[in-house]
Amino acid sequence: MTKKIDNDFQKNIEKCPVETALDVLAGKWKILILWYLKSETKRFNELQKLLPRTTQKMLIQKLRELEEDGIVHREVYPVVPPKVEYSLTDYGKTLKPILKQLYLWGEIHKNKDL
Repeated sequence: MTKKIDNDFQKNIEKCPVETALDVLAGKWKILILWYLKSETKRFNELQKLLPRTTQKMLIQKLRELEEDGIVHREVYPVVPPKVEYSLTDYGKTLKPILKQLYLWGEIHKNKDL
């Protein structure tokens, strides 16, 4: 009985917008995928080369999640071999200023002890 009350209580608590954003963008792979898509469309293999420390399975999973959230568009071309391209949606492009600020902050943080 207590668990049901706790779950109902949790559902009624409004999330902070920062928590909502983190739920969508959590993990380093999603942010890096968005960084590489910010200026141009990329094929899956190009993204895989840019993110060598991720597995193919993980990259596919994160791309699908971003697609489900309306941030990334997946275009499949009916050719052999298959050609799949990824790009930011108009909604995804609203993240560009945030990505730029993350980049600038990263530069500051990287050089702070020099």
